[in-house]
Amino acid sequence: MRLSRYFLPVLKENPAEAQIVSHRLMLRAGMIKQSAAGIYSWLPLGLKVLKNIETIVHEEQAKAGHWAMLMPTIQSADLWRESGRYDDYGEEMLRIKDRHGRDMLFTPTAEELITDIFRGHVTSYKDMPLTMYQIQWKFRDERRPRFGVMRGREFYMKDGYNFDLTKEDAMHAYNRHLVSYLRTYERMGLQAIPMRADSGPIGGDDTHEFLVLAETGESEVFYDSAVTDLTFGDRDINYDDKAQCQSIMEEFTTKYARTDETHDEALFAEVPQERRKVARGIEVGQIFYFGTKYSDAMGATVQDADGKQVPVHMGSHGIGVSRLVGAIIEASHDDKGIIWPEGVTPFHCGIVNLKQGDAEADAACEDLYNHLTKAGLEPLYDDRNERAGGKFATMDLIGLPWRLTVGPRGLKNGVVELTCRKTGESEELTPEAAIAKVIAQYT
Repeated sequence: MRLSRYFLPVLKENPAEAQIVSHRLMLRAGMIKQSAAGIYSWLPLGLKVLKNIETIVHEEQAKAGHWAMLMPTIQSADLWRESGRYDDYGEEMLRIKDRHGRDMLFTPTAEELITDIFRGHVTSYKDMPLTMYQIQWKFRDERRPRFGVMRGREFYMKDGYNFDLTKEDAMHAYNRHLVSYLRTYERMGLQAIPMRADSGPIGGDDTHEFLVLAETGESEVFYDSAVTDLTFGDRDINYDDKAQCQSIMEEFTTKYARTDETHDEALFAEVPQERRKVARGIEVGQIFYFGTKYSDAMGATVQDADGKQVPVHMGSHGIGVSRLVGAIIEASHDDKGIIWPEGVTPFHCGIVNLKQGDAEADAACEDLYNHLTKAGLEPLYDDRNERAGGKFATMDLIGLPWRLTVGPRGLKNGVVELTCRKTGESEELTPEAAIAKVIAQYT
């Protein structure tokens, strides 16, 4: 991708309406543009990051044995009346009528719809367990949408639903999701801490939120600092192994970590004083077990091994895909701009030509671009006829992990400059060595 042909409407000044870092940098980096309060168009750079996050979510869900599907954004109100949530959900639900006067709604979540799909096709315990999920746009009519994509009205979300014969099986699904979410977030360069939370309008007694610590977080959190020492790493996971999933669940949830809704001061006091921490957190996902709440209300039953009709046990599991874009920026930035982790970066490397139009510099940049592309990477080549300072500022703002700088002076010595965005460290290498080092970061 050549920057001269790319749509990247960067802003030099901070937008007045942006109150937090991620909102400010997403607007400045040309990632999004507000369409209405809490509703955004995703411009090419923002969409690339959004899709990279989505790909990681899909890959980790597939490893856990969950099946992707897609449900509509518009649902019939009748299903929500069956569950009893249509009147209870509140004003966040956008209620509409179609041209025939039928009550419809813009999906805030899909427990009812997925339950209707399940009850229409699954009748026997032999077809279970079953977990399906989607990544789809949702709408919740926030009273005060703010902070850009962090608290918008329209958002892109992964929502998954498990159907199991027993509570024991459903709790294994709960643990399985916790494990897969830990892997998902670490691949994005995040430490997301599972915290005991409130179930809200979803319902159920068992629920954990995944929160990224950040000063701009909307939730106050209380935790044992020992939880920040936990890492998932490159573990070999068998998602069918109930004991292994349970062990990991206990490892990551035994130490005290709670949101303000479930905070227990007496339990918190049992944590050694030097490890008691109070901070702010950004919610990036949540898992629920709610038993037979929806299957009882909507008649989602199967025949068990004894021939009896029994309601299925269910849970739901969400990841805020669009919210994660903002959360990653909140966790990874400096005063120059975004610092993308390599797992989600929109481009793997930036190439800056210090003297556009110079035959040797142009040829060297083209050669770097072609070698990286042939290696399966996607570089962004700044081939604009702009001053060097402006090119560097743009690269720092959009936050690509690596930058290759090419100029006549370096080429006379047979070198280009490779800069790490995270550390700011630069080194002069031959073009071949620089290419090899960039490729090594992604293999």
